[in-house]
Amino acid sequence: MENHSDSSGYWKANIRLIQGCLVVWVLCSYGFGILFRPLLAGIKIGGTDLGFWFAQQGSIGIFIILIFFYAWRMNKLDKQYGVDEE
Repeated sequence: MENHSDSSGYWKANIRLIQGCLVVWVLCSYGFGILFRPLLAGIKIGGTDLGFWFAQQGSIGIFIILIFFYAWRMNKLDKQYGVDEE
């Protein structure tokens, strides 16, 4: 990082990425698994309703996907700001 504005932009992008991932995770785990479960009750997946699936397995699967997405996106962000590992 060459100057303060690059550092500031890097951290703003990083925080924005974290916030986006957290919103997706909360929506999938709390929203689909608890709040919106009655709306998803008619959709069957694996012998149970979609809301139950999100509460039991979907939120964990989404969390794992978000970990890989975050790592991939941070690698791109690091390269963009010149702080990547070589």
